[in-house]
Amino acid sequence: MQELHDDTPLDDSPVPLTNPREGVPDLVDTDAGVAQVAAALTAGHGPIAIDTERASGFRYSGRAYLIQLRRSGAGSFLVDPIGIDDLAPLREVLTGPEWILHAASQDLPCLTELELHPSKLFDTELAARLCNFERVGLAPLTKQLLGYELEKQHSAADWSSRPLPHDWLVYAALDVELLIELRELLVAELKEQGKSEWAAEEFAYVATAPPPPPRPQPWRRTSGIHKVRGARALSRVRALWEARDELAQDLDRAPSKLLTDAAIVEAATADPTDYSELMSLGSMRRRGKAHARLWLSALAKARKLPNSQLPPTTPPQDGPPATHRWSDRFPDAAERLAASRAVVLQEAQTHSLPPENLIAPAAVRALAWQPPHQISPEAVAQLLKSNNARNWQVELLADKLCAALRP
Repeated sequence: MQELHDDTPLDDSPVPLTNPREGVPDLVDTDAGVAQVAAALTAGHGPIAIDTERASGFRYSGRAYLIQLRRSGAGSFLVDPIGIDDLAPLREVLTGPEWILHAASQDLPCLTELELHPSKLFDTELAARLCNFERVGLAPLTKQLLGYELEKQHSAADWSSRPLPHDWLVYAALDVELLIELRELLVAELKEQGKSEWAAEEFAYVATAPPPPPRPQPWRRTSGIHKVRGARALSRVRALWEARDELAQDLDRAPSKLLTDAAIVEAATADPTDYSELMSLGSMRRRGKAHARLWLSALAKARKLPNSQLPPTTPPQDGPPATHRWSDRFPDAAERLAASRAVVLQEAQTHSLPPENLIAPAAVRALAWQPPHQISPEAVAQLLKSNNARNWQVELLADKLCAALRP
């Protein structure tokens, strides 16, 4: 595959990939431009490589601030969806051809928000995992399989800013530059390992998987909340977290840019009652000053809550308890879990797969925690499927897990 660029060295050292082969595409940010992109992609052939750039860490939303596309016979394109009213031409050309994405689950939500849906999917990261590559990031895969060094220095940039610098556009175009070639090599590797059908099931699952349900009490994931003692103090964490979240949605700002988790924990512990006390907290001075009135109001509301409205100090149980408690409190379940994990590990080694790609750990925990009343391969298979196991996973594991569950 090293005929792609003229600067390929004679030895085996990787080539720094610094520019797209046809040059950096112009940024398309008009309806007319989108129509031209769609026409060019229609004239191309084969699957379409796609990537997106978001502004994680800067914006509340997960929207796409840039869409990169590439197709054989058409070239690469950079589309700015923010100011475009009509993406219908793009939707039309993207319906039907296979999409190539790397770590598709990260990009599909923002593409779905734009009503762009894959008819068929190939995920290069997931394919590499099924092939049991040790490193599955785009840069290490490109280096290992194609011999090109892909830099990722702008991956954490604020892609919502405008205008986009030229070097960012270079970086974005390079993200799809080699996806088609990478797919070809991974298709061959999957076929050689006898995993093509497994991969097809995995890709179909990723393409159609619904978004995860919202967490019932997301504020409990505040970093450092373990330092907060008592229901009243926890109510202050909740009040500050909810106030921050509402403001972040209104401003479309990342919550941590408005108030850090450390500041929430510190304020919940100290319970300041006025501006002076609030600003005496170091973490508040660094980022919370602009909205100090809002934080004080949230703390005041928590202070007035009746005891009946305070959150429980122990979070509600969502699924099986933490597995480290099982050996002492639920020895039978712990024994089933150990036996089931041993089965998964053995099968993963046999088929050269990461255990977590052979079966989701949560599905194994659920099975060991509450096995079928009548343990049989059919009942185990049904329970695995109810926990989103795919057919190939069930076929490999149901019989062996059935044996592991029996006393």
